[in-house]
Amino acid sequence: MAAGCCGVKKQKLSGSPGSGGPGGVGAGSGMAGNGHCGSELGIGSSATVAAAANVSRANGLGGPGGNVSSSGSSGGSSGTSALSPSPAGYSSSGLSPNLSSGPGSGSGGRKMVVSAEMCCFCFDVLYCHLYGYQPPRTPRFTNDPYPLFVTWKIGRDKRLRGCIGTFSAMNLHSGLREYTLTSALKDSRFPPMTRDELPRLFCSVSLLTNFEDVGDYLDWEVGVHGIRIEFFNEKGSKRTATYLPEVAKEQGWDHIQTIDSLLRKGGYKAPITNDFRKTIKLTRYRSEKMTMGYAEYIAHRQHHHYQNGIGHPLPPYNHYS
Repeated sequence: MAAGCCGVKKQKLSGSPGSGGPGGVGAGSGMAGNGHCGSELGIGSSATVAAAANVSRANGLGGPGGNVSSSGSSGGSSGTSALSPSPAGYSSSGLSPNLSSGPGSGSGGRKMVVSAEMCCFCFDVLYCHLYGYQPPRTPRFTNDPYPLFVTWKIGRDKRLRGCIGTFSAMNLHSGLREYTLTSALKDSRFPPMTRDELPRLFCSVSLLTNFEDVGDYLDWEVGVHGIRIEFFNEKGSKRTATYLPEVAKEQGWDHIQTIDSLLRKGGYKAPITNDFRKTIKLTRYRSEKMTMGYAEYIAHRQHHHYQNGIGHPLPPYNHYS
């Protein structure tokens, strides 16, 4: 039976060496730019710190990914498109009730930064890449810097199809462009996405906030906090790994099960003892999350196409003014 966000059977968690967390055993070097879960995180830093020149990639939903890049050639010629005519721009009004802000969204009652428009933009970027169109123009939502993740799921059971992000704050316009394609095409757990998969996709954008370094590895709340751990493996090498806020809740894990899964994901293969858990350096964080399915994406584009009085179809790269 497929589990929630990790898209795998629920793993058997224990203190003995064995298979890794959802998606398999993953390793992070603890050095910026060295693959999934390997970023350097400024503990207690603001979510709006300046973007780093070389951002590191991290996988927040389980499993390794290796070194990744969003660069590459177009995914083919333009071909026949089933996509609806393009809007002149997006707003968050008139959306399907199926759109979800997801667990862990919001922070202290303040207005959320994440928006449905960001999910639309990610779909645009992926669509244009797969069909060989010019990339979409600059969107209208904020370009403030945030650590971010882009997650793709597929099918009625919403199996994980790709999830990669960064703990280095990036300007949202360039960050979402990069990680849309990185998570869709460069997640080493999966083959690159194809055009045929588009109608079955769901896109989630997570903006990470409220980073806090805590002294107790149990000092976080399931379903509220994402966690990032740093530890030294049995060979003395520094490793890191992370789960986004929704993972533990959707897997049905408690604190210990989550920590142990994350240690396995980070490549720790020795028996896990309570004394070893106490050596972990843990950072908790929150996220603002928005999820949109392909059907909602199409409906949103149709709504704004007609609302804005555009009388003829436009290629997808003309979305933004």
